[in-house]
Amino acid sequence: MSLCAGNDMTNTHEFGAAIGRQFQVWLTRWRQRDELTRWSDRDLHDVGLSWSDVVREAGKPFWRP
Repeated sequence: MSLCAGNDMTNTHEFGAAIGRQFQVWLTRWRQRDELTRWSDRDLHDVGLSWSDVVREAGKPFWRP
């Protein structure tokens, strides 16, 4: 096996790992925004958010920070 083939395999693994991390970020972001829509008025008040803040945040697509 040549060194070139080994490097290709390493790069492919790193690329796959990076994609996996990105999907995890997106899933976490989606879950957090979904959970935020279930908070009570008191919960939102405690952290200093309004319903308009929630609507704005929950309305973002999962890929947008």
